[in-house]
Order: sequence, then C-alpha cells, then structure tokens
Amino acid sequence: MIAVRKLARGPDHVAVVDVEEPSAGPGQVVVEVVAAGICGTDVHIVDDEFATEPPVTMGHELAGTVAHVGAGVEGWAVGDRVTSETYFSTCGRCRHCRRGRPNLCSARRSIGSKENGAFAHMLLVPAANLHRVPDALPLEHAALTEPLACTVHGVLDVAGVRAGDRVAISGPGPIGLLALQLVLASGARAVVLGTGADASRLALARELGASAAIDVEAEHEVAGAVEDALDADGADLVVECSGAEAAAGTLLNVVARGGRFSQMGLYGRPARLDQDVVCYKELTVTGTNASVPSSWPRALRLLADGSVDAERLLTHRYRLEAWEDALAAVRSKQGVKVLLSP
Repeated sequence: MIAVRKLARGPDHVAVVDVEEPSAGPGQVVVEVVAAGICGTDVHIVDDEFATEPPVTMGHELAGTVAHVGAGVEGWAVGDRVTSETYFSTCGRCRHCRRGRPNLCSARRSIGSKENGAFAHMLLVPAANLHRVPDALPLEHAALTEPLACTVHGVLDVAGVRAGDRVAISGPGPIGLLALQLVLASGARAVVLGTGADASRLALARELGASAAIDVEAEHEVAGAVEDALDADGADLVVECSGAEAAAGTLLNVVARGGRFSQMGLYGRPARLDQDVVCYKELTVTGTNASVPSSWPRALRLLADGSVDAERLLTHRYRLEAWEDALAAVRSKQGVKVLLSP
C-alpha cells in the first residue's frame, strides 16, 4: 500500500512511498482509513518543528472501518465504523496516566509522529483506542473527532468557558472554528480574530455565529473593536489557536483585567511575549496538550447531534497521491479542513 511518510529529520523529507500493510497482533486492530485530516501538527512535522521518529507514516485524525481484529479483542468486528485515539502507547503507571491524563505521560508514543499513522490505506492501533462512530454520522465528519476532542479538552475542560463569558479567539482555522462553536454552544459570546489571508475563514466565522470576525491587519484599534462587539471592557477569556506570536500579543491586549488566557496553538519555536501583562492584569494562563480519553465521547456526541457543524469545515479532499497539493492547500489557507482519502 502507499503511505505519506516522514523519511528523515529536517525540513521536508516527506514522500508518498510503498509500505507493507500492517497485521493485527494481540489486543490490536487494523482500521481501513476512509478519511484522514491534515493537522497543523502535520505541517510542523514537515517543517521539522515537531518531534518525530522517522521513517514514520504521518496522520492522526481519522475515521474508517475495522478491517482486521487481533487475538483477544472483544467488542469489535470487521466492518465496524470507528475513529481512534492517537496514543499508540503510554506507560500506564505514571501519575498522569493514573489520573486519566495520558496526554501528559512522558513515555507517550503517538500515531503520525512516533508510530505509523493514518495517511495510508490501513492503520494499526490498539483496540482500546477505538470509539464507535454513530450510524448517522458520516465517516468524513467523524474524521474531525480528534481535533474536536482536543478542543473539548482545551476550551471546556482546561479553559473552562462558562455561559455568559465574552470570548476572543485568534486563528479562524479548524481549531479556532471548532472552539467558536463550543463557546457558542456553552452560552457564551465570541469574536474571532484573523488576518487578511483569513478572509474566507473570517466570513465563515460570522456565518457560524461569531459576534464579529475581525481582520487585525485592517482594524486600527483591535481592542476597541473587540470591546464594541462583546459589549464589555475586554474579553473574559481569550483562546489562542493560530500558533502565531503576534496573535498571542494581541490577545494579551484585548483580554480583560482578571481574565483568562488559554494557549492551544503551537508556535514550533520559542515566542517572545510581554509577560508583565499577566501580572498587571492578574490573568489566569492555561495551556492545553492534545486530548484526554473522556473528551472523545463528548466530541462524537457534539458531532452527531449537530452542535458542531462538521460539513461547513470540510472544504478540500485529495487522494494520498496528491499529498503535495493537499499540503499546499493547507499552507495557503484556501479552505478550512483538508482531508486525505486513502
């Protein structure tokens, strides 16, 4: 079968190559991948800004059907519609694993970076990682479960958005637009910030219910525009989803005194921020790292009941052979979520 592989460390070194199909060992299943999303982390992997152990097949956002079941696996059968958590293995013994936070395990090995991932026709995963996709939910939509689970963990669990909050979100990409929908579903109001390159995404943010979608390059007084849109003296909560240093600086400016700053986007390199603002405004600062098991059933429910509109975010679809075209679409911000169809 063919797969999109990171072949060596360093920028680029990614190619579509032939690999052997995996076989399921005890406690494992092989999933036939129907749809796999390209994540910002995949771009960081291409640019060598995220730790990998090549050669390794990329991709960690997926949905598909069970193709093979290993010995000792119960509750799953060939043909079952599934998505999968991303941690191929954790230690299971550290305090983080024991507290239900395997995302913080120092021994964590994830698909797509240290274990072979979903940019291939077949994917090997532990059966314990599977989640059943509701019958009414299209598998392409279910491929958004992983980014939504990350956003559920970041926005609901860690940042703790509350009904009545005024929220500013930077970065109208997939994570930012998922965060917007979670904020609105929680009974809060939100504005979304982007740049001129995000024009179509900012328009979509307005259609999804943002109180305002602001081009920070065109707006002379961003803080004032945010305050006007939210009818408040700043945002109670700001969520940085872009992974851009300048965006984080803007959010530190628009967050209200006594507010909360949540970092979700990855910069891929050290960032310089005015940390004195954290003290002067007495901010609560949180970061979020991937997902936890409990966020996956919640994400699937939100997709299945329509609280999160997946179809509006799925804008581009490519075959694996067209990997370079798909990556170019992500880099150029032509759409929102780009899918590969193995």
